[in-house]
Amino acid sequence: MSSRFVGPIGLVAAAVIAAACGTSGSPYGAAPSASPTGQPSASPVAVSPSPVASTPYAGTTIGVASTRLGEVLVGPTGRTVYLFLADSATKSSCNSAGCVQAWPPVLTNGAPKAGAGVNESLLGTIKRRDGTSEVTYAGHPLYYFVSDKKPGDVTGQGIDAFGAPWYVVAPSGMQIG
Repeated sequence: MSSRFVGPIGLVAAAVIAAACGTSGSPYGAAPSASPTGQPSASPVAVSPSPVASTPYAGTTIGVASTRLGEVLVGPTGRTVYLFLADSATKSSCNSAGCVQAWPPVLTNGAPKAGAGVNESLLGTIKRRDGTSEVTYAGHPLYYFVSDKKPGDVTGQGIDAFGAPWYVVAPSGMQIG
């Protein structure tokens, strides 16, 4: 019996499909339901909670790290953070269950802190639909990407998902494109 492995692209595809399934009364949409299709599945895809789910630190620190794309903003554990072009300075557009699972928001309990190389005056927060506080930089809400497994990974760079592209953020606050 052969087994198949679902890679990062498969997880993103599953998240996109899950996001397209609609919403319920929940601000994060309805969970996809498993209903029989009458056709056998060669490899069931299980989407589990994000291994990089955002933990709201007390005063989340945003820092700078070197990657193959140059100097980029990172969260407190050294993971790259991204901006979403569909967002505004006051509102996150990534609220569906699929989007939040693939792109966990950078959360904070209290004012975010500037690490070395970060302009403290560009840090801020917005209130998400669920009441949590998301870190912003130069007016951009910040996110992690589920397929970034270690500090320095930038696998979400340029992905067009959930309605717009995602980009890493330079210390200037501009997207790196």
